[in-house]
Amino acid sequence: MTKKIAFQGEPGAFSHAAAANVFPHDEVIGCVTFEETIAAVQNGKADFAVVPVENSLYGRITDIHHLLPESGLFIIGETYLRVEMNLLAVPGATLDDIKSVQSLSVALGQCRKFISDHGFRTINAVDTAGSAREVAEKADKSVAAIASRFAGEIYGLNVLASNIEDAEHNTTRFLVLSREQQDAAPGDVKTTFVFRVRNVPAALYKAMGGFATNSINMTKLESYMVGGAFTATQFYADIEGHPSDIGVQHAFEELGFFTDYFRVLGVYPKNELK
Repeated sequence: MTKKIAFQGEPGAFSHAAAANVFPHDEVIGCVTFEETIAAVQNGKADFAVVPVENSLYGRITDIHHLLPESGLFIIGETYLRVEMNLLAVPGATLDDIKSVQSLSVALGQCRKFISDHGFRTINAVDTAGSAREVAEKADKSVAAIASRFAGEIYGLNVLASNIEDAEHNTTRFLVLSREQQDAAPGDVKTTFVFRVRNVPAALYKAMGGFATNSINMTKLESYMVGGAFTATQFYADIEGHPSDIGVQHAFEELGFFTDYFRVLGVYPKNELK
């Protein structure tokens, strides 16, 4: 049976491409915000959501780190998407015709050298796919969009220049979210969890000690404030391993001595960055 997959953005967004990579034969549902994307799974409008969690250039996606722990959803998978920026224009336009480029501010920032070399004026927009749609609707040969090739195909735009981003390693990691807990079997997996340390000296240092002594590889550790309070810090972590592994069990047991909140968000197959 066809599943419904929620993503944030318009058709042609990089999140749309990531969702299509994971669920190539299912129906996708574009949402305006991350809150709406998560709510679509919570209320049953969608079966799964595919959301970005971090980018190799810009680091963590702050909204997801705040929304996910309180959502009640579970991580059941991950995928990586190479972010390739393209200059898209209406049919018939040439590079010499272009005077302005429109895109998300972050995307414009990722293409500074190309924009500067061509002397383009920049137009900040809400997102990359929406920029492609608007350029197609305006049919103005002097205005181009910076977006994915996928967006160009959807809105009938031509690629005037491809891979125009400044950094070749621009990659976004996405998580697959579900209402139901679907822990992967022991093996080559990741476990993601959140925790808050107790207000005692060196609590974080001591809490992390169990992972080192049990040879558990922690691939991510992020901190952020909870509820706007400077004294309430929550940590988001990824480790390689399964909660049933004896080393992970011992590390979690030691973590428990120094935390007052702990929750596993998901146990899922590790997807190698290609």
